[in-house]
Amino acid sequence: MMLKRGFSVRSFGTGTHVKLPGPAPDKPNVYDFKTTYDQMYSDLLRKDKELYTQNGILHMLDRNKRIKPRPERFQNCKDLFDLILTCEERVYDQVVEDLNSREQETCQPVHVINVDIQDNHEEATLGAFLICELCQCIQHTEDMENEIDELLQEFEEKSGRAFLHTVCFY
Repeated sequence: MMLKRGFSVRSFGTGTHVKLPGPAPDKPNVYDFKTTYDQMYSDLLRKDKELYTQNGILHMLDRNKRIKPRPERFQNCKDLFDLILTCEERVYDQVVEDLNSREQETCQPVHVINVDIQDNHEEATLGAFLICELCQCIQHTEDMENEIDELLQEFEEKSGRAFLHTVCFY
């Protein structure tokens, strides 16, 4: 959705492994970040084609492999971003901790924003629209540094969700 609207977007994981839902909540499928989406797809197809088709995981992996070969871990990326969005407070904390532990070189600011989104298809779809609208509003601000707090407050009231926001520096 974001790419279709002209945004430059990258997606990362922050954990030590890639975890995908398994047959039960306490039995996730765990993969190393070196595992390709093709390999994950084949593995899940072999394990239980019906389950992973029904819960949308195979569709998600199929979409992901058209974008890039494998998942990427945020802590291993040294690229600079203007805005980092997370959808879970635990991930937000990991991103902020990683950015704050890096040696500051350019003092370029990066805004890190979290909006909690439950990990299911319906919430993810609603969350995607909310995040896309937020990015469009940020893009149209004349002075992001001074307008972002007010903008986030408006989005909190409109969406009924709490946003976390901090500024880190590269």
